[in-house]
Amino acid sequence: MTVSASSPFVCAVDWGTSSFRLWLFDRDGAVLAESRSDEGMMKAVQTGFAVVLEKHLASVEADPDLPVLICGMAGARQGWVEAPYVAVPATLGGLADAVRSIEELPRDIRILPGVAQRDPAAPDVMRGEETQLLGLGANGANRIICMPGTHSKWVEMRDGAIHGFTTYMTGELFSVIGKHSILKHTVGAAKGGTEIPPAFLLIAGKAIADPDALAQGLFKLRAGQLLGYSDNGEGAVQLSALLIGAEIGAAMRQYPGMRAPVLISDGRLGLLYEVAMKQAGLEPVIVNADDITRTGLYTLARQIWTA
Repeated sequence: MTVSASSPFVCAVDWGTSSFRLWLFDRDGAVLAESRSDEGMMKAVQTGFAVVLEKHLASVEADPDLPVLICGMAGARQGWVEAPYVAVPATLGGLADAVRSIEELPRDIRILPGVAQRDPAAPDVMRGEETQLLGLGANGANRIICMPGTHSKWVEMRDGAIHGFTTYMTGELFSVIGKHSILKHTVGAAKGGTEIPPAFLLIAGKAIADPDALAQGLFKLRAGQLLGYSDNGEGAVQLSALLIGAEIGAAMRQYPGMRAPVLISDGRLGLLYEVAMKQAGLEPVIVNADDITRTGLYTLARQIWTA
């Protein structure tokens, strides 16, 4: 833990399904201290949300009267207190106005709502990602934004508001297919590092060009190994390429004028999306996911406690 001499303003929390991240901000948005763990919603349901939060607040020496702003799964129906969805178009002010307070603790604790696309033809929801999107500020005023993950989001921002979005279960499909389908004998362990195998670019390019061929492409991964056309160690790369390529190809058809999407990600997954986008002729603008989450939470905290 690193502590600054500046005066604390707010504690902000990104509470995911399997992760917990807390930052202590000063009034200018500088991070004075932080605390992280794997105590996401799934563990907090068992341990107690208040218990987990108070432990992390103590670790950064947060004063009892310091307010706390929380985004993510703590506000889900299965979370601490449900913070109902705000309908698109969703703005900074709209999210700030719809926060839910935690009444069981004396501290001022507020949970941000998620965002819902209430369209019978294209129903969709997000919870947590909206904080990153609004952290983009002017840079996301009129852009298409890609947010890779277990449930990847492609979002249309106009005039600083979330106007529409589409979710792709790319990350979850990779996990389920790799562990619970016939391809579990093909996929193996995913590799790290920054090297991109040629097989990734080849398969991603094909999937981008024809995203509808995903179902038949999946079995070809298995058949290719059985017939000796690909190495046994390439299964995870090939599956990633097929799923990510199909996602990007579908998004390009949905947003035909898209040229430079904002890519909010980091690490190996962000790199795979970046090279696949470039393979498709796009010019992604890279934004670090951790940085933009902090920016969004601080911006919303300022909206709530200095309004």
